[in-house]
Amino acid sequence: MSSTHSLNSVVSTGRVLPASPQQVFAAFQQPDRLAQWWGPEGFTNTFERFEFEPDGQWVFMMHAPNGANYPNESFFREIVPDEKIVIEHVVKPWFRLTVTLTPQGEQTHLAWDQEFESPEFAERMRSLSDTANEQVLDRL
Repeated sequence: MSSTHSLNSVVSTGRVLPASPQQVFAAFQQPDRLAQWWGPEGFTNTFERFEFEPDGQWVFMMHAPNGANYPNESFFREIVPDEKIVIEHVVKPWFRLTVTLTPQGEQTHLAWDQEFESPEFAERMRSLSDTANEQVLDRL
């Protein structure tokens, strides 16, 4: 089950995953696992720095299937084990991603809220973000 909508400067998606909140959280917490699924279909990652702690830095290169490279730098702004992760992407395009994990029986509802700098920019990013975010969650 998946849903997507845009509200103000936020582009949101979510789905129920067949895993516990602890298992989903571990997929973010462990850099080797995260590098395997982070990004849209066909993308790979090379992590330079991964400090999974509040205000910890995350620096990596995202490699597109066409050979293009995209440098990324983020900070983990909030981490609540098995419940919530807030990531601030500090290079263009700026965004704050809030991932919320809610148990649903033996599964987890993952909410993915990507806040951009303005409603106008969010609207411009919407079609790209909607597709890319769904692909990321498919890979997770």
